[in-house]
Amino acid sequence: MEAGLHTYRHMDEDLTTLHEQLVQMGELVQRQLTDALRALVERDAELARRTIERDDGVDYKEVEIDDLCIRLLARYQPTARDLRLITTGLKITTDLERIGDLAVNIGECALRLIAEPPLLELFDISAMGRLAQRMVRESLEAFVRADAALAIGLCGQDDEVDALDHQLFRILYTFMAEKPETISRVIQLLFVASCLERVADHATNIAEMVVYLVRGKSIRHLASLSDAAA
Repeated sequence: MEAGLHTYRHMDEDLTTLHEQLVQMGELVQRQLTDALRALVERDAELARRTIERDDGVDYKEVEIDDLCIRLLARYQPTARDLRLITTGLKITTDLERIGDLAVNIGECALRLIAEPPLLELFDISAMGRLAQRMVRESLEAFVRADAALAIGLCGQDDEVDALDHQLFRILYTFMAEKPETISRVIQLLFVASCLERVADHATNIAEMVVYLVRGKSIRHLASLSDAAA
């Protein structure tokens, strides 16, 4: 009996560590995205370079968490909510790592745009950036609070990001056709918009995994959010 209690105590401690590590990775990725967008808007080359250089820290954290998840599976053979936390952790780290990569892509675009005359102020890409950032923040808040309702609510925001992406594409495409000399800069802005759209997709993935963690059911292929809330 004592050996069993000892095992459960250690498992609880390791699961707490997993939760803390996921929160830390989330905070790191949020900073990466914030700094990349700030570098873009403020034309801050040094900040863009620092953001790119910090990507190794995101990658290291992903490997660290994945290793911990595998050890937990092998050592404790968990079930129910504990198993869901571990499998959720494995999936969330993948989405967070990809958001980190997209932040790097935005930072690289910022460096290329900084080398040319300003163009960004003509287009409101910041609104799309703020919405994508909010989705990442809320998806991680939902995870920390185990809040399925918050997670379900933010899934609908992905449509807003898609709409902004399509709107920006039409505006930039028309602008590029009228001013061919801006083609290289417009292409960079289109790539930034694409990155933000993908950030929103990954935030949605995290939110869906939170619902799975809390309620034990997948909402990925449900017809509507009202079905998910049921």
